[in-house]
Parts: sequence; structure tokens; C-alpha cells
Amino acid sequence: MASLFDTLQANAFRAGVKARTRQSRKWFQNNVKNLQVSRQGLLKDTALQQTGNTIRGNMYMYFYDPKHKATLPYYDRFPLTVLVDGAPGGFYGLNLHYLPYNTRAKFLDDLMAFGPPNPKESSRLTGLRYNLISGVRKFKEFRPCFKHYLGANVRSQFARVPMTDWEIAIFLPVEQFKKSSKTAVWQESLKQARSPGGISIKNTKAYYTRNRKKKWAI
Repeated sequence: MASLFDTLQANAFRAGVKARTRQSRKWFQNNVKNLQVSRQGLLKDTALQQTGNTIRGNMYMYFYDPKHKATLPYYDRFPLTVLVDGAPGGFYGLNLHYLPYNTRAKFLDDLMAFGPPNPKESSRLTGLRYNLISGVRKFKEFRPCFKHYLGANVRSQFARVPMTDWEIAIFLPVEQFKKSSKTAVWQESLKQARSPGGISIKNTKAYYTRNRKKKWAI
């Protein structure tokens, strides 16, 4: 079966679209947002790397069943996560599904600034630093995306998305929110991002460590 990512990349190339531009954002959003995509099938896409391990700075798709779902106001069963670091029992990550499409595209551009200027398929954002992201005003989108995921609650293999396909992945309509609609989740996320309070100290990891008795993990 042909790779969805490879097909979209080829179509964009034929349309004369240059990657990581306003034109490419608009093109991919218009050509991806209404696709009927199987999440199970997406994890097996040949453009993605199926793995049981995760590496900081990479983007992953996977199924997840939260430990505290009974008390969470809402949650995403199919996260699209840029892995930030290891965490007790799992990992810290930025789940871009918590942002509306245009906002996550802008946030992705900000994240990409931490990576190599000419990313190849094997490139990783190994220099991604949440302590900087949390303290810079233009990265306030960080707040609703930052999650502590537990390894025991991951319900599939991880599918690593090559950096060259991040621009496609963020527009795929595969978020799977429970207990709330995606529109309501996005409205709440934007409210959190614009709030003058929230996570704003320089070292976010230290913040979570000092407050580890609280149920940050989902």
C-alpha cells in the first residue's frame, strides 16, 4: 500500500510547493484536513518507523489510555508528541493535537528553529530545550501541550515521524479527544496559552520535580 506521507509529498512537489513556507502550510492544510485516515493504518505507514523506543527530540504517534482518565476533563487517545525528556515512569512530551491547526503550525516553526537548518529524514531535534521554551513569551503554546505520559499506558508501538514529514503530520485530522470536542479543547488551550499565569519558570523539569506529589502524569 502506498505511503500517505510519500503520496502527499509527491503531490506537493508536483504542485511546486516549497517546504516550510506559508504556501506549504496552506497547501497541506487544504489537502490533508478532510482526509479519512485510519489511525491503525497510519501507525503502519511505510514512511514512519515503528519502534518500541523513543528518543528525545523526535515526533511520535501512538495510542494511549490515560491512567487518570476518570478525573481528567478531557484527553487525547492518539497523541502526536514531540518527546522532550524522560520522566518518572515514562516521558515528557509536547502533544501538538492540543492546539488548533494554524497555531500548531506556528508552534512547530518555533520548535524547528532549535533543530538543524536543513533537516533530513534522520535529523532529530536533540537540542530541544523545554527550559527555554517555557520562559519565552512567543512559546506560550507550550503550556497546554506539555504532558507527562506513562510508558505502562501506551497501547501501541510508537511510530516515529521523520522531520521531513512533520509538516504533514500536524495537519492530519487524527486527534482523538474523549470527554470533549476538539473545538472545545482548542478553545481551552488557547485560553491557557494566552493566560498571564501558568508554567512560566525557566526550568520546567524542576517545577514538575518539586511538585511530583501532584498528579501531573496522565
